[in-house]
Amino acid sequence: MNTLKVGDRVPDFTVQDQDGNEVSLADYKGKKLIVFFYPKASTPGCTAEACNLRDNYKELQTEGYSLLGVSADSQKRQTNFKNKYEFPFPLLADEEKVVINAFGVWGLKKFMGKEYDGIHRKTFIIDENGVVTRVIDKVKTKDHASQILDS
Repeated sequence: MNTLKVGDRVPDFTVQDQDGNEVSLADYKGKKLIVFFYPKASTPGCTAEACNLRDNYKELQTEGYSLLGVSADSQKRQTNFKNKYEFPFPLLADEEKVVINAFGVWGLKKFMGKEYDGIHRKTFIIDENGVVTRVIDKVKTKDHASQILDS
Protein backbone atom coordinates (compact mmCIF):
# COMPACT_ATOMS: atom_id res chain seq x y z
CA MET A 1 0.00 0.00 0.00
CA ASN A 2 1.60 3.26 -1.15
CA THR A 3 -0.41 5.86 0.80
CA LEU A 4 -0.06 9.57 0.07
CA LYS A 5 1.92 11.43 2.72
CA VAL A 6 2.15 15.02 3.93
CA GLY A 7 3.70 17.12 1.15
CA ASP A 8 2.50 14.84 -1.67
CA ARG A 9 0.49 16.34 -4.51
CA VAL A 10 -2.82 14.54 -4.97
CA PRO A 11 -3.14 13.09 -8.49
CA ASP A 12 -6.13 14.48 -10.36
CA PHE A 13 -9.11 12.17 -10.51
CA THR A 14 -12.62 12.13 -11.91
CA VAL A 15 -15.29 9.76 -10.57
CA GLN A 16 -19.03 9.88 -10.12
CA ASP A 17 -20.81 10.82 -6.93
CA GLN A 18 -23.97 9.20 -5.56
CA ASP A 19 -26.11 11.02 -8.16
CA GLY A 20 -23.92 10.22 -11.17
CA ASN A 21 -22.33 13.70 -11.28
CA GLU A 22 -18.67 13.77 -12.24
CA VAL A 23 -16.44 15.01 -9.43
CA SER A 24 -12.78 15.92 -10.00
CA LEU A 25 -9.99 17.11 -7.77
CA ALA A 26 -9.83 20.13 -10.12
CA ASP A 27 -13.31 21.14 -8.89
CA TYR A 28 -11.70 21.97 -5.53
CA LYS A 29 -8.73 23.99 -6.79
CA GLY A 30 -8.31 27.01 -4.53
CA LYS A 31 -10.27 25.33 -1.69
CA LYS A 32 -9.23 23.33 1.36
CA LEU A 33 -10.55 19.79 1.05
CA ILE A 34 -11.14 16.90 3.43
CA VAL A 35 -11.26 13.49 1.73
CA PHE A 36 -12.36 10.72 4.08
CA PHE A 37 -12.22 7.08 3.07
CA TYR A 38 -14.51 4.54 4.71
CA PRO A 39 -14.84 0.79 4.11
CA LYS A 40 -18.59 0.37 3.52
CA ALA A 41 -21.64 2.63 3.51
CA SER A 42 -24.31 2.07 6.18
CA THR A 43 -22.09 -0.02 8.48
CA PRO A 44 -21.88 1.08 12.14
CA GLY A 45 -18.39 2.66 12.12
CA CYS A 46 -18.83 4.35 8.76
CA THR A 47 -22.24 5.69 9.76
CA ALA A 48 -20.85 7.07 13.04
CA GLU A 49 -17.96 8.77 11.20
CA ALA A 50 -20.07 10.33 8.43
CA CYS A 51 -22.78 11.46 10.89
CA ASN A 52 -20.17 13.10 13.09
CA LEU A 53 -18.86 15.02 10.07
CA ARG A 54 -22.44 15.91 9.09
CA ASP A 55 -23.20 17.19 12.60
CA ASN A 56 -20.08 19.39 12.52
CA TYR A 57 -20.32 20.34 8.83
CA LYS A 58 -21.06 24.04 9.43
CA GLU A 59 -18.00 24.33 11.68
CA LEU A 60 -15.83 22.59 9.08
CA GLN A 61 -17.19 24.97 6.41
CA THR A 62 -16.47 27.95 8.67
CA GLU A 63 -12.84 26.77 8.72
CA GLY A 64 -12.94 26.79 4.91
CA TYR A 65 -13.19 23.06 4.25
CA SER A 66 -15.10 21.18 1.58
CA LEU A 67 -15.74 17.47 2.19
CA LEU A 68 -15.76 14.33 0.05
CA GLY A 69 -16.58 10.85 1.34
CA VAL A 70 -15.17 7.93 -0.64
CA SER A 71 -15.80 4.19 -0.65
CA ALA A 72 -15.98 1.44 -3.27
CA ASP A 73 -19.76 1.21 -2.87
CA SER A 74 -22.15 1.48 -5.82
CA GLN A 75 -23.96 4.71 -6.66
CA LYS A 76 -27.21 3.19 -5.38
CA ARG A 77 -25.67 2.27 -2.02
CA GLN A 78 -24.07 5.73 -1.70
CA THR A 79 -27.38 7.40 -2.61
CA ASN A 80 -29.24 5.40 0.02
CA PHE A 81 -26.55 6.19 2.63
CA LYS A 82 -26.57 9.91 1.82
CA ASN A 83 -30.37 10.19 1.76
CA LYS A 84 -30.96 8.15 4.92
CA TYR A 85 -28.59 10.29 7.01
CA GLU A 86 -29.02 13.57 5.07
CA PHE A 87 -25.33 14.18 4.41
CA PRO A 88 -24.68 17.68 3.01
CA PHE A 89 -21.51 16.55 1.18
CA PRO A 90 -20.99 14.27 -1.85
CA LEU A 91 -20.16 10.59 -1.51
CA LEU A 92 -18.03 9.21 -4.32
CA ALA A 93 -18.99 5.81 -5.71
CA ASP A 94 -15.45 4.63 -6.47
CA GLU A 95 -16.24 1.10 -7.65
CA GLU A 96 -13.24 1.12 -10.01
CA LYS A 97 -10.99 2.31 -7.11
CA VAL A 98 -9.66 5.31 -9.07
CA VAL A 99 -9.50 7.63 -6.04
CA ILE A 100 -8.86 4.80 -3.59
CA ASN A 101 -5.73 3.77 -5.52
CA ALA A 102 -4.64 7.39 -6.14
CA PHE A 103 -4.53 7.94 -2.37
CA GLY A 104 -3.15 4.45 -1.68
CA VAL A 105 -5.76 3.33 0.86
CA TRP A 106 -6.50 -0.13 -0.58
CA GLY A 107 -4.54 -2.96 0.99
CA LEU A 108 -4.34 -5.94 3.28
CA LYS A 109 -6.54 -5.80 6.37
CA LYS A 110 -7.13 -8.17 9.25
CA PHE A 111 -10.44 -8.72 10.99
CA MET A 112 -11.36 -11.55 13.37
CA GLY A 113 -8.34 -13.59 12.34
CA LYS A 114 -8.99 -13.28 8.61
CA GLU A 115 -6.89 -11.37 6.10
CA TYR A 116 -8.44 -9.67 3.10
CA ASP A 117 -7.98 -6.66 0.83
CA GLY A 118 -10.07 -3.60 1.57
CA ILE A 119 -10.21 0.14 2.17
CA HIS A 120 -8.29 1.49 5.12
CA ARG A 121 -10.22 4.15 7.04
CA LYS A 122 -8.10 7.28 6.58
CA THR A 123 -8.69 10.98 6.16
CA PHE A 124 -6.60 13.39 4.11
CA ILE A 125 -6.54 17.17 4.56
CA ILE A 126 -5.59 18.87 1.28
CA ASP A 127 -4.66 22.51 0.77
CA GLU A 128 -5.82 24.93 -1.92
CA ASN A 129 -3.06 23.71 -4.27
CA GLY A 130 -3.91 20.01 -4.07
CA VAL A 131 -1.12 19.12 -1.61
CA VAL A 132 -1.66 16.83 1.38
CA THR A 133 -1.14 18.82 4.61
CA ARG A 134 -2.25 16.14 7.05
CA VAL A 135 -3.15 12.43 7.15
CA ILE A 136 -5.30 10.99 9.94
CA ASP A 137 -4.54 7.26 10.19
CA LYS A 138 -6.34 6.48 13.43
CA VAL A 139 -9.81 7.87 12.79
CA LYS A 140 -12.06 8.20 15.82
CA THR A 141 -15.39 7.51 14.14
CA LYS A 142 -17.55 9.16 16.81
CA ASP A 143 -15.32 12.23 17.21
CA HIS A 144 -13.74 12.67 13.79
CA ALA A 145 -14.59 16.35 13.23
CA SER A 146 -12.71 17.40 16.35
CA GLN A 147 -9.71 15.34 15.18
CA ILE A 148 -9.73 17.47 12.04
CA LEU A 149 -10.45 20.80 13.72
CA ASP A 150 -7.97 20.35 16.60
CA SER A 151 -4.97 20.38 14.30
